Amino acid sequence: MDKIIKDVGDIQSRLLDHRPVINAEIRYFVREFEEKRAHRESRQLESLSKVVQEANEQVLPSDLEGMKQQLSDVIARLRAANHMAERIQQRELEAQQSSQLQENMERMKDEWADFLKEQQRWKEEVSEEHAKAVGQVSTQYSEKKKDLDKLLSDV
Repeated sequence: MDKIIKDVGDIQSRLLDHRPVINAEIRYFVREFEEKRAHRESRQLESLSKVVQEANEQVLPSDLEGMKQQLSDVIARLRAANHMAERIQQRELEAQQSSQLQENMERMKDEWADFLKEQQRWKEEVSEEHAKAVGQVSTQYSEKKKDLDKLLSDV
């Protein structure tokens, strides 16, 4: 009976236990995959290394020269644009100052005209008062003269 159980166990392990077969297949697959992939990756790395060396030796220097030239052109254009902007700003400032000066001149002319009108009005007032005062003084002197003449004629 022990032999039967042992035989049944062996049969069961051969029929149902696939681990040894699967392990062998996995090892085979990994070995094949790693060898083939390692060769393919090494070829790709060599190819990539060649491309990088070519870029460093040929493309990079010519690109750097082109970039330097373009940057110097851009800097020159920026300086010219900056100079033009400064000139425009200066002209606007001068125009603004000129317009403010013109406005101040107009305001001063108006104030001067008002001042002259006020002076003329005061002159006329003073002249009127003076004329009235002269008239009153004349009247007083003429009355005093009459009084004096009367007193002299009575004496």
